[in-house]
Amino acid sequence: MTSTRGRVAALLGAVAVVAGTTLATPAVGFAATAGPARVGGITGQAPCPDAPEFSCGTLTVPFDHSGATPGTLDLEVAVTGNTTAPKGDLLFLTGGPGQPGVPAIKRMAGKLEPVLKDYRLVMYDQRGTGRGALQCPGLQEDMGSSDLALPRKQSIADCAAALGPNARHYSTADTVADIDLLRRALGDRRLTLDGVSYGSFVAERYALAHPAHVARLVLDSVVPQQGFDPLDLAALPASARVLRAACQATGCTTDPAADLAATVRRYGNGAQILSALTGYEFIDPNYGGVPEILHEAAAGQPAKLQDFFGLVRRQVDAASAEELSQGLHSAALCADSRFPWGTTDTPVAGRAAALERTRQRLTAEQTWPYDAATATGLGSLLVCLDWPREQVPPAPSDHRKLPDVPVLLLGGDRDLSTPYEVLYQQAELVHDPQIVIVPGAAHSVQNRAANPAGRQAVYDFLLK
Repeated sequence: MTSTRGRVAALLGAVAVVAGTTLATPAVGFAATAGPARVGGITGQAPCPDAPEFSCGTLTVPFDHSGATPGTLDLEVAVTGNTTAPKGDLLFLTGGPGQPGVPAIKRMAGKLEPVLKDYRLVMYDQRGTGRGALQCPGLQEDMGSSDLALPRKQSIADCAAALGPNARHYSTADTVADIDLLRRALGDRRLTLDGVSYGSFVAERYALAHPAHVARLVLDSVVPQQGFDPLDLAALPASARVLRAACQATGCTTDPAADLAATVRRYGNGAQILSALTGYEFIDPNYGGVPEILHEAAAGQPAKLQDFFGLVRRQVDAASAEELSQGLHSAALCADSRFPWGTTDTPVAGRAAALERTRQRLTAEQTWPYDAATATGLGSLLVCLDWPREQVPPAPSDHRKLPDVPVLLLGGDRDLSTPYEVLYQQAELVHDPQIVIVPGAAHSVQNRAANPAGRQAVYDFLLK
C-alpha cells in the first residue's frame, strides 16, 4: 500500500511516550489557541521548518484512549493558511500504515491547489509515524516500504519484543479516536476526508465511527472497510489482467500471465514475484521489460528476474522508519486484521495449522497465475502469524454502509497494491458511489498518475 526510500539504523527499544514541545512563534492559521500542551488541543503553532508557507503545531492525544494506560503522545499537524475556507477543512490521510503526513504537506498542496481556495488542507502524523516512528530495525531492513516482502522470523520476534504490550495502542481504532480530537481542536463540526491506500481505510473507519462528523469522502486506491486481505486474493488474479494490459500498451509479443504462472511453478517464488511487481508499479505502471524477464525465467533463465528483484528492493522498497515505520505497520495490521486463524487474539500455537488448512483449500481459480503457497506466504501475513497474542479492538459489521454523504472512489487500472476489484467491493457499501478508474494509472492516483483524469475528478467532486 506504500512506497518510500531510505534505511533505519538504530533500535530505540520499547514504545516511548513522546514528550511535548511548545514553540514560541505565533500561530499561523490554526483555530486552536497556543498554550501549554493539553490533550485534544493544538499547541506550538509556527511556520513549518521545511515549508514556512504552512503552519505546523502539535496535537496532544491520550496514549490509551480508554485511560487505563497513562501518558500522552504528541502528533505533528500541518495546515495551509486559508482560515476562512468556505467548505471547511480537508484532512488528507496518507498510506501505509506507517507513513507520516506532515512531510507531504507541500507536495499535496500542489496536487490539490485548485480546491484550496475553498478548503483548508490539513495533514498530520499518525501515531507511531514520522518523528515519533516506532523503530524495528530488523523488520525495517527486511521489508522497508513493502507489505509483501518476506521478513526473517528473528526480525518479527525482535520487533514484537521491542514494542511489547503497548503495540495494541497503535491500531486504526486509536487513529480514528485521534482524528476526532483533531477535528475538535480545529473547530470543525464536520471534516472532508481524502484518504489514499491505508488512508482510505482510516477514512472509512472514521466515517463509520463518527458519521455525523463527515461531509464527504475521497477514497483513492481503496482498501475496503473490512481491512486488507492477508491472502491478497484480489491481487493474485489481478496480476494477469494488469500485466496483459501493460503488455498490450507496450506492444510486447508474449503472454506475461502464462509466463508468470510457469515461473512460479518452476521456482516456487510467487510471493517474491508479487512483492516485486507491486513495488515496480511505482517505477513504471506499464511494467516495461517485465514480460521479457518473465518469459526468460519461464524458459529456465532466471538471471534477469533476480536482477529485477534487486532493482525493486533498492529503488522502491528501501525505507527508513521515519518514512514508513514497519513497527507501526505491523502493530496496526496485526491489531486490525482478520486472518485464516482469526484475529491476533487467537493463541499463537494454533495459527500455523489454521493457515495450512486454508492453503489446502485454496483453488487454482483463486490464485492463478500464482499458487496457494504464494497466498499463504506473503510478508505482512507472516509477520502477524508470529505476532504475540493481544486484545484487539472490535471491528464494524462487514455489511454496514458508510454514512449517506457524497463518496468518490478512485483507482488505477494498473494498481496491484489495491486492485480495482476491491474498490468495487467497497462501492457496494456506499449509498451513491461515484467511481473513476484511471487508465494507465497505478497506486496512489492523485499523487502519482501521469493521467490527470483522477485529479480532475477529485477537483470536480470537492468543488460541487
